[in-house]
Amino acid sequence: MANGSRQAAWEFFGTELKRRREDAGLTQAELGLRVFVSGGYIGQFEQAIRKPQLDVAQRIDGVLRSDGIFERLCRKLIDDPRYAEYFARAAELESLATEIHEFAPALVPGLLQTKDYAWAITVAMNPFATDEYIQEKVSGRLDRARILKDAARPLYWVVLHENALRIPVGGPAGMAEQLEHIVRLARERTMVVQVLPYSAGPYALMNGMVVHMEFDDAPPTAYTEAVYSGNLLDDPAVVKRSRAAYDQIRAAALSPEASLTLIESAAEDYRRCAGTT
Repeated sequence: MANGSRQAAWEFFGTELKRRREDAGLTQAELGLRVFVSGGYIGQFEQAIRKPQLDVAQRIDGVLRSDGIFERLCRKLIDDPRYAEYFARAAELESLATEIHEFAPALVPGLLQTKDYAWAITVAMNPFATDEYIQEKVSGRLDRARILKDAARPLYWVVLHENALRIPVGGPAGMAEQLEHIVRLARERTMVVQVLPYSAGPYALMNGMVVHMEFDDAPPTAYTEAVYSGNLLDDPAVVKRSRAAYDQIRAAALSPEASLTLIESAAEDYRRCAGTT
């Protein structure tokens, strides 16, 4: 489903939700109370600003006696072929976040990837896939990165383990371009980047990839990922512990300016290897 068609479908979801809620004689606050979200959330669902989680859609069906229509719509719309099934919900939340704090222990995060880097990663993970399949996945990743270009872009702070600078992906020229892209975004103050150097020691490697997201009107959420699986964490105690671990990693990392110097040096090394300096 194209992006425009998907948004139109979410708008239909919101319009239908509003119609059925009003037919039931409920205010947004009253419906929210019954499905365990705020009235403001219901208003954002109706305006297609925020997308409900599947369990919320199911509860709405129960309260409004809508014969499963909202669950069916939700299942169809969160099934985005550009993203792995386990990541689709995290991608939706990412687009709504006001702050994103990420730790990348091995590879450059999707929000920062260039086309060539994303292509090389996707091919490595799907060695028998068609070019059409690879292109769809790469396009989805590049589409996600557009949130960093929006006027209302989130505050984005990322800690890269030095592995992300040293693991060659897509050849020396491609790696140089990727690292230069990160430096450019940081120099433009689109985001803040720090590097956790090898000299920081091994403790940080015990913490895998994690993304913390904060919102204007919702509790913070964390997303972690393993092999072909992902996990959204919304238990406040668990998210708090995860954020504390992230803060320790950030404290052990190089300063933003020193990090940029290291990234620029690595990019120059790749340029020399590629013979393009």
